Amino acid sequence: MGFFFNFALMNLILFDNNRENYYPLSFTRPIAEFRIGILTIKEKWEKYYKSVSIKTEDYLAVKFPVKQTKDNLWVSAKVLPTKTLITELESLRVGEVLEKKGSIIAFRSAVFDSDKLNKITTHIEVDTVGNLWDIFKDNDREIKRDFSLLTKGRKSQSLSVNNTALGKDIFIEKGAKVSCSILNAESGPIYIGKNAEVMEGSIIRGPFAMGESSVLKIGAKIYGATTLGPYCKVGGEVNNSVFFGYSSKAHDGFLGNSVIGEWCNLGADTNNSNLKNNYAQVKLWNYETERFKNTELQFCGLIMGDHSKCGINTMFNTGTIVGVSANIFGSGFPRNFISSFNWGGAAGFSVYKLQKAFEVAEKVFGRRKLSFDKVEQDILTQVYNMTKRYRNEL
Repeated sequence: MGFFFNFALMNLILFDNNRENYYPLSFTRPIAEFRIGILTIKEKWEKYYKSVSIKTEDYLAVKFPVKQTKDNLWVSAKVLPTKTLITELESLRVGEVLEKKGSIIAFRSAVFDSDKLNKITTHIEVDTVGNLWDIFKDNDREIKRDFSLLTKGRKSQSLSVNNTALGKDIFIEKGAKVSCSILNAESGPIYIGKNAEVMEGSIIRGPFAMGESSVLKIGAKIYGATTLGPYCKVGGEVNNSVFFGYSSKAHDGFLGNSVIGEWCNLGADTNNSNLKNNYAQVKLWNYETERFKNTELQFCGLIMGDHSKCGINTMFNTGTIVGVSANIFGSGFPRNFISSFNWGGAAGFSVYKLQKAFEVAEKVFGRRKLSFDKVEQDILTQVYNMTKRYRNEL
């Protein structure tokens, strides 16, 4: 036990690689800041190690700084921690790199350089976020794991008698309010975060998690496995979707098998298709290959980058990718790849000017009593420049 404790005191650094595969969500954050389950990947690792930081692209490093020492454990940011993997990492020595099927899992070194290190192959199962759709596909498993990490040895706040509860794994943090709702935890746990609110008439089927100060609107219908990050407002019907945080779908409409970044807003009666009419496997636009990639999934909905918005009655086709700070509106189905800083819909798009995007972001941040500062502006400016060619704006 003492050996594990000493190892847990090691300096762990989660490093980005293959970032283009995770656009548009990784345009504005390191992969380690992806939310899957209840926690982000970084928060999961912080349950095992005291010092966890991130090595990412320079334009993100101001917001997500790295902490480097003379002895560092470098772990691929797409890797999810398990007790079995932690045991493997405990035995890793300085100058060794842990691999599986030629892919680097972790290495131990003073500097970020895995060349010339002694390769160790592991045969254990290693869970990763290999693609964007894994975020909702594996959300069931990760909610269950995170629920155990967060609630072990703790006592939930009591659930008001005006609710109907099925199953035992329901945990309510301090300050949360749940009124006149149905919570069914028979197929997975339900976690209600600090100061969150479930308004009356909501129907929740686990596994389900909502973060701090999030709100489920009156009459919401939630199917597992669904996660609302902190400060989200969600209504209508949602199935197997993940909201990273600070985003809203406050009205009726269906969202299924989807991932929504931060600072997004889905207008009233927005709907997405998550199943093709011919039941074929869904393809998603991939920035790395610059072509559509087969997800090998029958159910796949919408992936939306940070700061994007859509107007009322917007309809998204099966397998739609929306970039950062796009604004979608109008009748009909827009195309299923919408680049960053685009303004329009099925009738066509124009460029969403950067200064206009800043003005909106400043107002949205202000509503949460946060400051849209130069750090945030610089990140969006970088993304704007990186994505010009997708808008025919060379």
